[in-house]
Amino acid sequence: MFDQVEPGTLVYDPQARKVGEYRGKAGPYAMLRPLGGGREWQADPALIRAATLEERLSAEVKAINHRSETSL
Repeated sequence: MFDQVEPGTLVYDPQARKVGEYRGKAGPYAMLRPLGGGREWQADPALIRAATLEERLSAEVKAINHRSETSL
């Protein structure tokens, strides 16, 4: 899957237990970024997979809630 993922694709990282936006590769790792911004993390490309609709929606709601909490 690693070589087939386009930048911007939302994927699920089971090791981190979160959805991230695929940004590209760095050496042997897939670089993922949290929805809504934040610090990128390295993921094992053999383990990431396309995020399900439920996982994407959950991650988007968390990002929106985080933005609204930090803007108060």
